[in-house]
Amino acid sequence: MPFITVGTENSAPIDLYYEDHGSGQPVVLIHGFPFNGATWEKETNALLNAGYRTITLDRRGFGNSAQPAFGYDYNTFAADVDILMTELDLRDAMLVGHSMGTGEVVRYLGNYGSQRVSRAVLLSPLQPMLVKAQNNPEGVDKSLFQGFQKAITKDRFAYLTQFCDAFFNYSENKGKLVSEEAYHAHWQIGAMASGKATHDSVDAWLEDFRPDLPKIDVPVLIIQGDKDNVLPFPVTGQRLAPMLPTSELITLKGAPHGIPWTHADDVNKAMLNFLKQPAKARA
Repeated sequence: MPFITVGTENSAPIDLYYEDHGSGQPVVLIHGFPFNGATWEKETNALLNAGYRTITLDRRGFGNSAQPAFGYDYNTFAADVDILMTELDLRDAMLVGHSMGTGEVVRYLGNYGSQRVSRAVLLSPLQPMLVKAQNNPEGVDKSLFQGFQKAITKDRFAYLTQFCDAFFNYSENKGKLVSEEAYHAHWQIGAMASGKATHDSVDAWLEDFRPDLPKIDVPVLIIQGDKDNVLPFPVTGQRLAPMLPTSELITLKGAPHGIPWTHADDVNKAMLNFLKQPAKARA
């Protein structure tokens, strides 16, 4: 099992688990909350079959990675990605994030630039800023996130059921876009996460990504369902696209938040077409 060390906690290394398969142009996939790289299986198969090197990373606190008691903020997450990109010496890479993973993509490009990256994909994005503030009246009340954290503290596994219901719009899509088995597999993957990471990551969702956006100088593909019940489309992708002049927005009609699973064919087709397009010149 491949690991990369990104720091230490007391006497123990903080090792992140990643998988690196295939050859060709690298595509780095960063998962959503509260899952891990295993949820990318439909995308990694399509990318490998199309001749791309595919790399999945388990965020600290999730999956097979170490579960430290600190570091659940986007500057740290982006620094972890930078270590991976540097250690593997990735170049001309496409960064792909889903949900919480879009934060790593945007913050990485904001903090470290695009020297190693030729394009980016944001699926069900967190940006531009999710929480309501005086300068962000379109956002969601902070009390909602505090409620999430209380529910996680009280009974994380019951919260996971509620989250998976919203992730898939399960009452509507059960037996159609998602099987009962796939639902429970995602729940089990989420249960592998650290309780502290699950709780503390909610604070990261409050991040203001607007200062990062002008620094992004590579083509960006945004894909989101207009029935996203986790990150509402009017608050996120719909607002984000006009803020990124280099972006293209694809709206999936009736799609929920968990499009890497429910709409994998649409996502894969769009990503493969995007990869074939010539990269635009950097500003």
